[in-house]
Amino acid sequence: MKTSNNKYKILVLSDLKNNVNNTLKSTLSLAKMVDGDIQFFHVKGASDIVGTENQLSAMRTINKEYITTENKIKKEVKSFSSDYDANIKYAFSFGSVKEEIGKYINEYQPDIVVLGKRKKTSLSFIGDHITQFVMKKHKGAVMIASDDHILEPDQAISLGLLDGTDTALNVDFADNLIQNAQRPLKSFKVVKNSDQLEKNPTPANQDIVEYVFEESDNVIKNLSNYLSKNNVNLLCVNRENDYAINKLDVSLLVAN
Repeated sequence: MKTSNNKYKILVLSDLKNNVNNTLKSTLSLAKMVDGDIQFFHVKGASDIVGTENQLSAMRTINKEYITTENKIKKEVKSFSSDYDANIKYAFSFGSVKEEIGKYINEYQPDIVVLGKRKKTSLSFIGDHITQFVMKKHKGAVMIASDDHILEPDQAISLGLLDGTDTALNVDFADNLIQNAQRPLKSFKVVKNSDQLEKNPTPANQDIVEYVFEESDNVIKNLSNYLSKNNVNLLCVNRENDYAINKLDVSLLVAN
């Protein structure tokens, strides 16, 4: 849902370990394209703060960690906000990471959730399975921001679509993305065998260049190479493209 001022609500989840500046940069780029407000949220697991200390010592540790965490977020978020003249609000909490994220998603009701993506094949940004948890909890769009393929604010994006525009761009703000994308758009399709190409020929469209790959053990490598050659920095996928979400090292926008 949009806010009362008719803006999309964008929630950034961060563990403060990845490059926060790069994640915020890609988020701000998206926010400018779709006209969105940005909210930053961090969770620190309680077990990471308190060990086997007694109650009094634990309270002191928590209070100290609270101040340290707030100062770190202020430094990261306010510095970025100042550099890019962006209004970014923030919040944080201590406790069970999944529970706190779930509660905050319920409370904030974001339209888009942004996660920082670790390099290579790992998508875990705060412990194991958090990305999968977020995509089950939040039924709207999810952007997984790569640290290597950053969306630069106020610059046209190089937009890629995986397995069809109808599913890959199943988001309310699809038109906004297309309007801010370089031409032609790049479409990537994976088929089981070459017979499918004859049944579903590539449509003639000057605004879209389509690349078709036959399913094989090397399909991810081949797809990655073409994404790199075309300088794609945002690939739109649907939730069923597990192989892409888990293995492609590029910023991803997972559709509704």
